[in-house]
Amino acid sequence: MMKLLHSTTSPYARKALVVAMETGLERRLELVASAPFAPGSDVPETNPLGRIPALITEGGEVLYDSPVICEYLDSLHDGAKLFPHSGGARWTALRRQALGDGILDAAVLNRIETAVRPEDKRWAGWIARQDAATRRGLDALEEEADSLGESFGIGQVTIACALGYLDFRFPRPDWREGRPRLAAWYAGVETRPSLAATTPRE
Repeated sequence: MMKLLHSTTSPYARKALVVAMETGLERRLELVASAPFAPGSDVPETNPLGRIPALITEGGEVLYDSPVICEYLDSLHDGAKLFPHSGGARWTALRRQALGDGILDAAVLNRIETAVRPEDKRWAGWIARQDAATRRGLDALEEEADSLGESFGIGQVTIACALGYLDFRFPRPDWREGRPRLAAWYAGVETRPSLAATTPRE
């Protein structure tokens, strides 16, 4: 049995869990609730970076973070792969994963800045920089939204988790405004069982 250190509010842990469900591996996962920001958290004992997700394989090896975990999980099944093996399809999938992760990185940094850092120490310029990165990423996704429906690979998984996190933590302004094609794509995938079952919650 593999162990996945996760939190129901972590979009990166959600991404790993979605991949496990999409590949039929969820029954081989034991979910270990983890709180990396809590005082005295034991997460650094598993992942020296102190972040989740972290995966303990059946052989006892520890893997982190979500791109590595997701590709490892995708190597364990015989079905359709979420990570294309080679060629242009692979680079497109990895680029989309990077774009989705980049949107998440900016959103999570803003969440930390506005919800964790004391108010008198918040940096407005930093918040504006992350907001701008998020908007540019979303605009780039709007441009290629018509091609996202061709499959549901690692790029789409990551993008869906990023959009779900924005809904969860930053419902206003609504990222859908001015991005009708991306909104339509997301409306079509957010009801997938793997996404519906992992909707973030406190």
